[in-house]
Amino acid sequence: MAIRTYGTMGVDWERRIDFDRLRRERLARIKELLAKSELGALVCFDMNNVRYITATHIGTWAQDKISRFTLLPQNDDPILWDFGSAARHHQLNCPWLGERSRAGIALLRGAMTPEMGRAEDVAKKLRVELESRGLLKEPVGIDVVEPPILFALQKEGVTVVDGQQLLSDAREIKTEDEISLLTHSAMMVDAAYHELYMAMKPGMRENEAVGLVSKVLYDLGSEYVEGVNAISGERCSPHPHVFSDRVLRPGDPVYYDVLHSYMGYRTCYYRCFAINFASHALIDAYKRCRDYLDAAIELIRPGRSTAEVASVWPRAQDFGFANEEAAFALQFGHGVGLAIWEKPVISRLVSLEHPHEIKPGMVFALETFWPSKDGWSAARIEEEIVVTPSGHEVITRFPAEQLLVAGATYVTVDGPLKTTRELEGVPNRDVVDLIAKSAQEVGSL
Repeated sequence: MAIRTYGTMGVDWERRIDFDRLRRERLARIKELLAKSELGALVCFDMNNVRYITATHIGTWAQDKISRFTLLPQNDDPILWDFGSAARHHQLNCPWLGERSRAGIALLRGAMTPEMGRAEDVAKKLRVELESRGLLKEPVGIDVVEPPILFALQKEGVTVVDGQQLLSDAREIKTEDEISLLTHSAMMVDAAYHELYMAMKPGMRENEAVGLVSKVLYDLGSEYVEGVNAISGERCSPHPHVFSDRVLRPGDPVYYDVLHSYMGYRTCYYRCFAINFASHALIDAYKRCRDYLDAAIELIRPGRSTAEVASVWPRAQDFGFANEEAAFALQFGHGVGLAIWEKPVISRLVSLEHPHEIKPGMVFALETFWPSKDGWSAARIEEEIVVTPSGHEVITRFPAEQLLVAGATYVTVDGPLKTTRELEGVPNRDVVDLIAKSAQEVGSL
């Protein structure tokens, strides 16, 4: 049964994404893992972990400031310290927190200087709560922390240990509602790619493509467009991972990665195109790239391992890199959730010697890359996959089985040139096949 895609509104006549259940199940999962651990409590500064535990959000402007923080003690509910007005908002509008939402400010990544005493204030707030629960002598796991806060906690007698892995373990398996949100997020990128495909033509710049995609996503309700990689022409190999103002030209390869968030849940979603026509070199690279991706997807099912998936990908030396670290993230798999990189990571760099079991409820992206023989063009494709009890389901649906050619005004159909208008009424898949065939013919001229 296919994973369902819902409308964006809550309604009384259909069961859709259940946000109350989402909040309950996320918190229950991390509480369960904490109870089984040797930790007395968790302290989180990472915005994604704070959201996972407290179901609060104050805007992406705060994403990199690691200044709001939460404490989750053993056998208790979380306490959140946040910007003063935000803390008041949570008290009034987040009944699952209520008075457990409190004002508290950390260092703003060093903008609060040492003599202001903010690190000591944070440490004292946490010590008081730990001491009142008899947890002061228990190890406290922290996800990320600024050094002055770490030192201040140690002065308060708190034993700080790594809590990041416990939180990563909690977020590895997605709930039903998390999977629905990830599917909804991917649906929005499907739409953005359609608009982009229809708009691409010679003269369009990479940054214009980024603007178009961003507008479509925000119009559909995206919470945050984290980034749109737009890579074209001679920039395709090696992959620079950042867009520019380069102008698209006939025959250009171009690939994109769309990273955005809907209700916190991300996408990492590559697609590759040619402009007007495609060279034989690009068509061959795309096929190779797709074959590696399909071989990996075929292995996605419960009980398989990340080592098995990584083993079907080429060695770094096979496509021009000295070693696996130099080629990292080109043949790659990673969990997707409240962050774009979560467990499990799939890479020849780490997975062959440290395999990870694939389990139902995991959601991850698989992405492949292959450089063309011409030395400058390249193909890049990515699919997002949900691991089901019996196999998997791909939730990224914009067509990528073969290379799509954008801005092709004419195609050949076993004879004279025909305009795309003459092909109206022909099934979409047939049109795609015809365009691909035309691209091969034009490329051979």
